[in-house]
Amino acid sequence: MVRLSSSAFEGRTAIPDRYTCEGQNVSPPLDWDGVPDNTKSLVLILDDPDAPNGPFTHWVVYNISPQRNHLPEQFAPSEDGVDDIEQGRNDFGQKRYEGPCPPRGDNAHHYHFRLYALDADLSLPPGANRDQIFSMIHNHILGQTELVGTYERSAGI
Repeated sequence: MVRLSSSAFEGRTAIPDRYTCEGQNVSPPLDWDGVPDNTKSLVLILDDPDAPNGPFTHWVVYNISPQRNHLPEQFAPSEDGVDDIEQGRNDFGQKRYEGPCPPRGDNAHHYHFRLYALDADLSLPPGANRDQIFSMIHNHILGQTELVGTYERSAGI
């Protein structure tokens, strides 16, 4: 069974400000294990199903090598010299992590870090979005898991 965790927060608890739009807006460290032996690639998607206009995607990472079991804090493939990982386009229109940033005054939103183990590599162009990835993976999922964190913005101005 695939498991996903972070040393920065426990499941179903608040995501620290550092990983949000009110902090440094860097990705949290993520660790996983239990990936099936015949996995060819992994996909990681972070989204907010509580967003006012429906699910909002904050991060898309795909074609992750199954030999990998970790993404470090502030992960950026181009900076880390990683060639076996693609970052897709999030709903901000960027190819990078964009942390939780719910509207001020909303109750806490739930942020789902979802990890999928696939029996295939994805033949997608660089910068593919969540919908493009979901259209290709539904028949290739060997295992999946999620880590859910919450975040509520401070009242502020």
